[in-house]
Amino acid sequence: MVVGSRSPARRLVLKMSGEALASSSSEEAIDAAVVERLAGDIAAACEELPLELAIMVGGGNIWRGTTGEGQGIDRATSDTMGMLGTVINALALQDAVERRGQPTRVLSAIHMAEVAEPYIRRRAIRHLEKGRVVIFAAGMGNPYFTTDTSAALRAAEIEAQMLLKGTHSGVDGVYSADPKLDASAQRFDEVAFMDLVSRDLRVMDLTAITFCRDNQLPILVFDLMGPGMLRRALAGEEIGTLIR
Repeated sequence: MVVGSRSPARRLVLKMSGEALASSSSEEAIDAAVVERLAGDIAAACEELPLELAIMVGGGNIWRGTTGEGQGIDRATSDTMGMLGTVINALALQDAVERRGQPTRVLSAIHMAEVAEPYIRRRAIRHLEKGRVVIFAAGMGNPYFTTDTSAALRAAEIEAQMLLKGTHSGVDGVYSADPKLDASAQRFDEVAFMDLVSRDLRVMDLTAITFCRDNQLPILVFDLMGPGMLRRALAGEEIGTLIR
């Protein structure tokens, strides 16, 4: 496979925000119905496609580091709290995916042997080769870094062919402006990393964008919550916006 092509990639990293797992109709941090639907799509795709899938899940539905900092909590401490929130989300997703018959492993960047394996690069790759979905938890284990950047780092480490950025706000790709504020905004089918940066199109953390550019790792931005969209993204269909 040529890196950056739109043909199906075998080894992928999916970045899933914590907010995607939250309920929009209540104050529950995790919506079981949403988790079940996403888990079903993941398990079905892994069964049907020649796929090695790793997932980086965020924790914004439980805690955000910047939120705590705004309340007077030390930023490093608040970010660590957010990392622990990602572990909760990872365990919820693991449970739902495994009930669909798909083996998984949660690998945490923060040591917590009772609930997850420690992140070790070679171990993650071996799990993928054995057909297990790998769920990365606790970001990269360091404060001041988003899970977007953590997903980019892990994707490079495990030699993934592509990073999938699933959005949860109804935006189905990269636009020339915020489509919720500007009705004339146009969606791009493809956009270059340099154009993304120069036009300040903020679809991911800038650190993650520049990291992917420097490591020639393409990014597919798509609507994670749209019916069937996750399955189509994993299959390599031409949806969303390809950044390369």
